[in-house]
Amino acid sequence: MEIKEWMENYKAAVTKQFGSRIWFMGIQGSYGRGEAMPDSDIDVVLILDQVTGEDLAAYRAVLEPLPQRDKICGFVSGKNELLAWEPSDLFQFFYDTTPIMGSLDVLLERITRQDIERAVRLGACNVYHMCVHNLVHEQSMEILQSLYKSVAFTLQAVAFLEKGIYEKKKSALADLLSPNDRRVLDAGMSLKAKDSLLDNELTEFSSLLLDWASKKMEEYQD
Repeated sequence: MEIKEWMENYKAAVTKQFGSRIWFMGIQGSYGRGEAMPDSDIDVVLILDQVTGEDLAAYRAVLEPLPQRDKICGFVSGKNELLAWEPSDLFQFFYDTTPIMGSLDVLLERITRQDIERAVRLGACNVYHMCVHNLVHEQSMEILQSLYKSVAFTLQAVAFLEKGIYEKKKSALADLLSPNDRRVLDAGMSLKAKDSLLDNELTEFSSLLLDWASKKMEEYQD
């Protein structure tokens, strides 16, 4: 799919509905990074002056006739709600969003180094918890793959703290990481390519993730 053409259609349809109420429009995820595959979701961002239930219903109606409707997802918010958002979330949101209309630069005023460290700590905590749950109860390769995917986002924050660079592409991100962090990133990419796992592989991949998360939680604790 040609994302530029798709975004022009999206922009035209959404602008027709909301007009000057649009504060920001952008795209995230694999299409924003230039790494999209045929089955990739289209993660669009729409920030209006404010958002009501009626606005969301109207937005849903705008999306229905667009191509690839089943792949459209993303983030919708009112401006004031976004500006009041948890700053540790705003870090990833700002750097992972490619603007189409408007600017998110005002968010930078709300993000401190402590917020980014908190993003790393919370990311590690969530991964640790879900990894334990999955290994004991679910034993799901899909859950494990999603955890490694979330780790890649946390490692972007780690690289930013250590190198001052936010690198969207995993292939380039690896060069900014310590050997231990890079090992986890490489493991996630290897796991993504697998169709199934042996029981010992599920344990091995999970153990690597648990060890990484544990160390990051300790390293970035208050």
